[in-house]
Amino acid sequence: KKPAATAAVKEGVLEKRSDGLLQLWKKKRCILTEEGLLLIPPKQPPPQQPLPAEPAAKIKELHFSNMKTVDCVERKGKYVYFTVVMAEGKEIDFRCAQEQGWNAAITLQMVQYKNRQAILAVRSTRQKQQHLAQPHGPRLRSASNSA
Repeated sequence: KKPAATAAVKEGVLEKRSDGLLQLWKKKRCILTEEGLLLIPPKQPPPQQPLPAEPAAKIKELHFSNMKTVDCVERKGKYVYFTVVMAEGKEIDFRCAQEQGWNAAITLQMVQYKNRQAILAVRSTRQKQQHLAQPHGPRLRSASNSA
């Protein structure tokens, strides 16, 4: 049996460069699944009044359907720097310790996701073609018999 799509393939900490002016590196707890990359802020002190809607809003999902490529892999010192390019052109910079291999893991899962989508697309196209071919089938046969 295939594991659930939400099953974690890899878990750990990645540093993400913030969009702000200072472009600080912020640690994010990351969960890589077959569908994409979840970015979870490190555990913050609990607020005085817990807001149930807040934690979910803080989790960011980079879904493979919106991901174009993992780019600009560069090794400097103990870190690997890489950029995730999203379909809308947004670029998100990450870094991790070299031995963690996040860039390779993300790339592999993204390629596998895109392959699964391509297979599904081919299957649905074939089903449509078979469906379209069925009504014409008997007429073609009768035409070839009369020839």
